[in-house]
Amino acid sequence: MTARHEEIADELRRAIDREQYTVGSRLPAETELAAHYGVARGTVRQAVAALTAEGLIGSRQGARRVVLASRRSQTFEELRSFAQWARAMGREATGQVVHQEYRPATTEDAIRLQLREKTRVLHVLRVRGLDGDPVLLERTVYADWIAPSVEIIEPDCPSVTQRLFEDTGLVFAYGEHVIDAVAAGAQDADLLDVRRTSPLLRVRRVTTTREGRPVEWSDDRYRGDAVSFSIHNSIANNALARKPAD
Repeated sequence: MTARHEEIADELRRAIDREQYTVGSRLPAETELAAHYGVARGTVRQAVAALTAEGLIGSRQGARRVVLASRRSQTFEELRSFAQWARAMGREATGQVVHQEYRPATTEDAIRLQLREKTRVLHVLRVRGLDGDPVLLERTVYADWIAPSVEIIEPDCPSVTQRLFEDTGLVFAYGEHVIDAVAAGAQDADLLDVRRTSPLLRVRRVTTTREGRPVEWSDDRYRGDAVSFSIHNSIANNALARKPAD
């Protein structure tokens, strides 16, 4: 069972996510938070200490806590899964497969997925939306051993990650992300409803199981006006976070 101070810390993180408490603003006093959550001040103090350790808030002695960061670090599941990230932000995620087909693995596919060249792998082009607006194109290549389970998922499934877990027990455990910028080509521009050559934020990632077996590799392209990434550094943590663009 989750401790009460951990629940309160999570609620405060979400309030910061929603910008209920913006950067530079002060959190309510401990007495106010204790009354709001119906707990002792010591419980609130524990919750606030957790956020302070994460670098989300800070304070001088005798002063109320100040919000230092507008976004919390994401869990791996939220960073890996567009749908889980959107849900955590209070947004509705949509997804639609534009095209999928089996192809022989290229040299790049074989290296990233640790397969022999020419192995049949599944290529999927999927457009993702937030609250009905297209914001992301996923060009994903699935390894041969998981491809049949992906192929049968309905085209508009909002969370492939969740469906694969439900159907096969697969857990995405590790990921490597490389981020850069690219110009939108004709297909990107059409599917994301932007001008051709508009800047897109590209994230190339490889995701593996707990045992290190590659499941997929993907070229994800976000509309530059919809999503940004930030890195939150502290003495105990270096975390990548995805967030809506300001």
